[in-house]
Amino acid sequence: MTLSMYQASVPSFIRMLTNLAGVLAKGAAHAEAKKIDPAVLVNGRLFPDMFPLARQVMIVTDNAKGGAARLAGLEPPKYEDNESSFPELMARIDKTVAYLKTFTPGQVDGSEERTITLKLGKETMTFQGMPYLLNLVLPNIYFHSVTAYNILRHNGVDVGKKDYLGSP
Repeated sequence: MTLSMYQASVPSFIRMLTNLAGVLAKGAAHAEAKKIDPAVLVNGRLFPDMFPLARQVMIVTDNAKGGAARLAGLEPPKYEDNESSFPELMARIDKTVAYLKTFTPGQVDGSEERTITLKLGKETMTFQGMPYLLNLVLPNIYFHSVTAYNILRHNGVDVGKKDYLGSP
C-alpha cells in the first residue's frame, strides 16, 4: 500500500489544526479560571525574538491552506491576519478546516512533481510537490503548532502531549 499525497497532507493538516483548536480552548479556559487577561496569553512568546501565540496560529493555518491549495494547483485564500483573541483564532482554525475539507484526493494526488513557486519577500523559491510537502509545509505546521502549545504550557495551561497529538 502506498501513501498518497492527499493522505500525507490534508488529513494531517486537519488533525493538527483540530488539536491546536483544543489546546487554544484550554488556554482560554485557563485564562478565565485564573482571571488572567486572555490577551496576555494570545500575545505570549517563549522568547522576545519569537512570534507570539496569535502569529504562531496564523502561520499554522497559512501553511495548511496554502499547502493544500498549491498541491492542488490552486491559489490559496488570503486571510486578514487580524485575529487577536482566542475566539478569533479558533474561528480562523475552523475556517481553515472547512476549506481543507473541500479538497478531494483527486485534486492533490499526483502532485509529487508539480512545480510550486513561492515568493517570500524578495526571494522566490521553487519546489517539486513532494519536497514542498515533506520539507516545508509539514515541518512548518508541526513547528508552529508545538510552539503555540509550548507558549501556553509555559504559561501554566494544563496541556500535555495527548492534547498536542490528539487521539489516534
